[in-house]
Amino acid sequence: MSALSPSERARRRQLVVAALTSQDLAGIVDLVVWVEGDSAVAANATGTVELRPDGSVAVRSGTNPIASQDPMAFLPYPLELASPAPATSRANAYPYAARRIRSLFADPSRSPDVAVVHTPRHRFLQEGGHVGEHGSLDVIQSRAPLLLSGPGVAPVGLVDDHARLVDVGPTLAVLAGVPAADLADAFGDPLDGAELAAYLRLAELPDPPVVVGMLWDGAHCGELLRLAEGGELRGVARLLDRGVALRGGAVAEFPSVTLTNHASILTGVGPGRHGVLGNVFYDRETGERVVPNDAATWHRSAQWLRPGVRTVFELVNTAVATGTGPGGADTPRTAAVDEAVDRGADYSTMALVRASGGADGAAGLDGLLPDASQSPNVSLPAALDDAYYRWGTRVDDAGLQQMLQLFGGGVPPRLTWWSTVVTDAGHHGGGPRSELATASLRDADTRLCSFLAHLERAGLFHQVSFLLTADHGFEGTDPGVTGSWRPALDALGLPYRDEGPGFVYLLADRPG
Repeated sequence: MSALSPSERARRRQLVVAALTSQDLAGIVDLVVWVEGDSAVAANATGTVELRPDGSVAVRSGTNPIASQDPMAFLPYPLELASPAPATSRANAYPYAARRIRSLFADPSRSPDVAVVHTPRHRFLQEGGHVGEHGSLDVIQSRAPLLLSGPGVAPVGLVDDHARLVDVGPTLAVLAGVPAADLADAFGDPLDGAELAAYLRLAELPDPPVVVGMLWDGAHCGELLRLAEGGELRGVARLLDRGVALRGGAVAEFPSVTLTNHASILTGVGPGRHGVLGNVFYDRETGERVVPNDAATWHRSAQWLRPGVRTVFELVNTAVATGTGPGGADTPRTAAVDEAVDRGADYSTMALVRASGGADGAAGLDGLLPDASQSPNVSLPAALDDAYYRWGTRVDDAGLQQMLQLFGGGVPPRLTWWSTVVTDAGHHGGGPRSELATASLRDADTRLCSFLAHLERAGLFHQVSFLLTADHGFEGTDPGVTGSWRPALDALGLPYRDEGPGFVYLLADRPG
């Protein structure tokens, strides 16, 4: 495929931006973003702004469409309840906008030419969308919960603070015994994130604790904390009693989608460095349409990590040179349960999938998963009518079984990462605060309670430090806000790909 010259690419990008920022599309296009040199640029029907690397802001036309970058916007939680899914970008907030946009566009062959941000209310079911959505640059879709608990953690309860999801991996690594000075990629470059030192008390411990990191996919930060404070999530409340939770949660990388942020969490760097640009993206160099977020390809997700990236499992394995249990080197130092970005983990669910050799990946192991109808972890039986929720229940029950086995005797891994799916299913199916979403949080908490009870019986509970987070937040869409921007792009007559949808790649030739 031939390449566009820089000047022709810029000319075509200008045409695409003009088409996407027309007033006719204002109901579904929140922002169009791209990078020029070192500056991030954002535009919509109201105006265009340049966000410079020195922190300055230059409004090129109209009004600034990113008026606020406040990561604590819509807090306390009743403010979000009073204004769900803001109708305009001026009423919204986009934390760390420049940094996150620049990261998305830093990959030389995988970054799009422009990225389109859906409005919070856009419902695009015909293009793979859902009732509840995420992926935006905005604060609510980007706000994941963040809770720390146990040995080495300051027991200060709920605090008015926030972090970033790229801080999670470094925090897990330091808790598990990796020296802070070793938090770097394979080239020696510092990570994008840093350990949350303000909430760690590691000097008080004689040895690093056993660490369990938990990701409840898509768990809504404000609702999770509200339910925990009200006693409806007993497991989360128990962890909070001996730890800290940030009301502002942790800001996801952009786009605020699953595989991008699983990779960002577990490497401590943004998508422009780790290379997993989205749940689906295009690689100009290879000509490949990459779809890591699929049951048939999850087990391959780590292969798309860029050279030099190190996972938290690799960092911990380097610090913990040999196994510490009765089995010596055979004792897992690190474990990744139901996690796609698992490279370096001594024990991994996805490694078992890879070892099976099936062409369908995890989808080919369907017959080995527990029966959802027999699950003791379903609080709303009608939820199983949703195919994704039913499948997530099976996966999460299997995940709990693996966790019980890993902590079933002997010395557990120094670091275990446990991913949960059903919370994403509940929030996609019903939107945040829906009956389905609430049920998904309760079901995840029921599994957590089972695991905590297991640790108690084994005499391990007070030896384990926990970190609970998610990969993104969620907002509810509006059935009256529909449509697609693709007709506007098609009308330009330019060759392009629109992956996601939202990643627009300008091509010299028509895609095959």
